[in-house]
Amino acid sequence: MTAPLPPLTLVLASPRGFCAGVDRAIQIVEKAIEKHGSPVYVRHEIVHNRFVVESLEAKGAIFVKELDEVPDDRPVVFSAHGVPKAVPNAAKERSLYYLDATCPLVSKVHREVEHHQESGRIVILIGHAGHPEVIGTMGQVPPGSVVLVETVEDVAKLPFTHEDDLAHATQTTLSVDEVTDIIAALKERYPTIHGPKKEDICYATTNRQLAIKTLATQVDRMIVIGAANSSNSVRLVETAKLHGCPEARLYPRASEVDWTWLESASRLGISAGASAPEVLVDELIDACRRRFDVKVEEVRVIEENIHFNIPKSLEV
Repeated sequence: MTAPLPPLTLVLASPRGFCAGVDRAIQIVEKAIEKHGSPVYVRHEIVHNRFVVESLEAKGAIFVKELDEVPDDRPVVFSAHGVPKAVPNAAKERSLYYLDATCPLVSKVHREVEHHQESGRIVILIGHAGHPEVIGTMGQVPPGSVVLVETVEDVAKLPFTHEDDLAHATQTTLSVDEVTDIIAALKERYPTIHGPKKEDICYATTNRQLAIKTLATQVDRMIVIGAANSSNSVRLVETAKLHGCPEARLYPRASEVDWTWLESASRLGISAGASAPEVLVDELIDACRRRFDVKVEEVRVIEENIHFNIPKSLEV
């Protein structure tokens, strides 16, 4: 006689998974393949998720590191994270047909940084060194126009005085709590510093972190589906640990889960980063059903109805 499966309640965070910027970027690649045939080249990962990248490769996309890998006669798409101005300029010099899939909320930060630089201000950018979005944002203006800070401690090391004309901007996928602390430190040290009219952290990052905070005290384990190089996914795990669920882990998909870690769990929270498709959440739920007597709940903290249009050149 088969032993009964142990009970496990799955508590799904909502919203979770794809944001409007990611959905738009993927659509741009798919529509470009439909219109121009394969292959369509994509500079860097369109979003930070291997499942998405491999799905697009199967449809005819080729991912490359730099433009010199793109033939003259094929379209190229720039990733959702944004690119330095030097990249489209290089494409224009070669007369390459390119499509810019930069998230509109990242483009908003680009324009802010440009405006501050044109106004003679030095921009202090809050972000993670080496992240594609940070590289793209800093690349909108001449070298030396933007100074990167990653922590409150970095603020204390800044060489500027009250006489300097300063502004701040933020990578869109950071921890809301951490950025709040860094901005507070900047304003305390530089009371006249200029900031954005509307916060730079994107709605999807904010909403997914809010959902995680709500879930964290209701579960004894938390899984976030997402890639290790996805900033917003990593921040979700950090948020869970800081707000009541120290047993939180990031997994790219169900096949990577350490099931022994869940043996003593009774309530498992599940979320997904903004670049992780819902199919990977479904995959995790199915994997849990094979091992546990599953009950599913959902905690919805806010409704999302944001939509970004694709370029008119791709509309049918």
